[in-house]
Amino acid sequence: MHGFLRGAHDAAPASLRALIGVHDWRHSPLGHPDDWPPQLATAVAMALDSALPMFIAWGPDLRMLYNDAYVQMLGERHPGALGEPFQRVWYDAWPQLVPIIDRALSGKGVHFEDLEIPIVRNGAREPANFTFSYSPLHDGAGRVAGMYCTAVETTERLRAERRAALELKLSDALRPLHAPAEVLATAGALLGQELGLARVLYGELDDESGSFTLASQWLRSGMAGLSQARYRLDEFGPGIGAALRAGETVVIEDIALDPRTAGWPARYNEEAIGAVVTVPLVRGGRLSAFLSINRNAPHRWTRDELHFTRDTAERTWTALDGARTQAALRAERDRSRTIFDTISEGFGLLDRDWKLLEMNAEGLRICHLTAEQVIGRSHWELFPEVEGTDTGVMLHRVMAERRAGQIEYKLAPVDGRSGWTEIRAFPVQDGGIAIFFRDITDRKLAEEKLMAADQRKDEFLAMLAHELRNPLAPIKSAAMLLDMGMLNETRVRQSSAIIGRQVKHMTRLVDDLLDVSRVTRGLIVLDKAVLDVRSIVDEAVEQVRPQLLARRQTLGVHLPASNVSVEGDRARLVQVLANLLNNAVKYTPEERAIEVRVRILDGQLELAVCDEGIGMEPELTERAFDLFAQATRSSDRSQGGLGLGLALVRNLVELHGGSVRCASPGPGQGSTFTVTLPLAAPLAPAEPLAAATAAAGGPLRVMVVDDNVDAAETLAMLLDAAGHTVEVEHDSGRALERARAAAPDVFLLDIGLPEIDGNELARRLLAQPETADAVLIAVSGYGQEQDKRAAREAGFRHHLVKPVDFEQLVELLAEVRGAVA
Repeated sequence: MHGFLRGAHDAAPASLRALIGVHDWRHSPLGHPDDWPPQLATAVAMALDSALPMFIAWGPDLRMLYNDAYVQMLGERHPGALGEPFQRVWYDAWPQLVPIIDRALSGKGVHFEDLEIPIVRNGAREPANFTFSYSPLHDGAGRVAGMYCTAVETTERLRAERRAALELKLSDALRPLHAPAEVLATAGALLGQELGLARVLYGELDDESGSFTLASQWLRSGMAGLSQARYRLDEFGPGIGAALRAGETVVIEDIALDPRTAGWPARYNEEAIGAVVTVPLVRGGRLSAFLSINRNAPHRWTRDELHFTRDTAERTWTALDGARTQAALRAERDRSRTIFDTISEGFGLLDRDWKLLEMNAEGLRICHLTAEQVIGRSHWELFPEVEGTDTGVMLHRVMAERRAGQIEYKLAPVDGRSGWTEIRAFPVQDGGIAIFFRDITDRKLAEEKLMAADQRKDEFLAMLAHELRNPLAPIKSAAMLLDMGMLNETRVRQSSAIIGRQVKHMTRLVDDLLDVSRVTRGLIVLDKAVLDVRSIVDEAVEQVRPQLLARRQTLGVHLPASNVSVEGDRARLVQVLANLLNNAVKYTPEERAIEVRVRILDGQLELAVCDEGIGMEPELTERAFDLFAQATRSSDRSQGGLGLGLALVRNLVELHGGSVRCASPGPGQGSTFTVTLPLAAPLAPAEPLAAATAAAGGPLRVMVVDDNVDAAETLAMLLDAAGHTVEVEHDSGRALERARAAAPDVFLLDIGLPEIDGNELARRLLAQPETADAVLIAVSGYGQEQDKRAAREAGFRHHLVKPVDFEQLVELLAEVRGAVA
């Protein structure tokens, strides 16, 4: 092998000749050639003959040997790299190369394309791309002792491909544009984004005045635009203007160092320009425009950046010329044509013989036809279904009488969906007519929905008026009887019971309205806890039991054998089930059956209420939960209610992350309402509660403060009848003063008091020693969650909504009496 290398010495590349010329092979990085294993000898011979860049890395520290072609890739790393460890030569690329080298040294060949590695050329560091092929080299014992590699630089190819891709992207972006402003904006944005610029500016020159105007500027996010719309070109340095007028591209990498700009720092500092490239457009010996890019800090512009900027400028000017020419042609065409071809509705032009001379693209789209199918054919041949209709009559009248006409035409159903078209016809000068038409199907459907919603709203308001008048009539009659003062005790009790029942009925109606309003506006806040479904069912059933007994209906409840839990608001979930049961009771005939079924299905709770009631049409099941949806009801509305319950059910169930659906075989065949809710972890066994005992005590001292005299007096009479000592005030100031002397145990305060409202009065009462320990109860018509929260913050212990549930109030006072005792 030694003799072979000696013979090849003169023909070998210089880098290998340096190695071959070593007489003392003990100091050679690869050892004596006679000792080389066959693979190493073959690799060296290949390197001697190869015109491709190739290197060999041998030994524990992978010392390098390479041919002359590889010297070009090393750049300024050569000649010190010969015989040096690979890691030392390519220290800056070593982290990228380690996985590749490890694979080669594991005995496997590696091919890697277009790897980016930094190199130093002409004293400057720059990225370069290489395609490598690594192969392991074995020693005499068959162990991997090194590797050889062929490498080809692909930097220029990749740059050319990137340039071509950018140029294609730019061409594709500019090709469909017709407006000059769109051309400038699109070109500026693409150039700025691709090169990571601060600004891209397009200026147009008035060469006589030496000034330019900014026609377009693209700005990086957060970058301010130039401070003026118009400048004198020489404000940026006379050398710049002279170069541009001479047709030269101005390239400045550092504004502060370039002699053309160093003497003009004020303008560049003011506009935050650190580096700039400006490409001029010179026509007829005059500078007419320029495309300029800049950064707000010094920057070394690369060949690719300059090439893409010049290419963008050239393509922009070409696209601008085309856009301006097209704009001029369109303007001339529009002036010469009676009908514009770019309108957003269909347009057809007919001659006096009803032959179609023209139809625009929108018209062809609406008619589902092509220009070849339309032009030159008779309108009546194309649209025979129009003849004999009101639309056909209108078209004949316009043609004959030469007066414009308009009509809305309903098309025959297509794919199960009927359509509507608005048609307007006008006579034209040559004796034919022009027809404008547009699809108004969506508008008509929206109108129909609005009309249906409006009708449901009117029906709802009519029912609301009816429902509110119903209880008012017996209340008025009972009040008149009580006013006569000649009733015996039985009649007084009957009259009071009537008034109480009807007030409860009206309260329920108002509560339904308020609940729906709060839920639909997202004002409900759920007080969630893990709940036993059995307790929810029991409580809801208890609420409807009186109605069931009154109508002699039977209720079957089917529950799983084991406990089932859900997470939710107890009061709201009871309200959901109670509303469904109320709905079933109302619309199920007497002495018929209703069932509640609870089961687990697909990991969720399914709660169904099934009845043998009036049922409903399929159309109604789809909108049963809409706010104003109602089934057909008798005019007497004997069962009462506003039909808001189901809308409330859906909203409350959805707030709990569930869903509700309705099904009915048809009228007279009953209905099933099914609620689906997520399951929760099972409840732990509850501790037995000690029986509550109410401490007996004497009457309480109660002060009622309400500016509504009738409300205050009637509430005082009820409290007096319950055995309490009651004082009444209608003014906050007098109530505060009187309270110091009387020191009541309990205050019932209206929130909506004039001058000092109830919340402020509560704070003042708690602040004075005489009433600091009193129990404050809010009595208000304001019952939303934020009202209750404001009352708690003011110091109220309880919040009651008008009209007050007197039984609830009595229970609260009993608790207070027990605490006082």
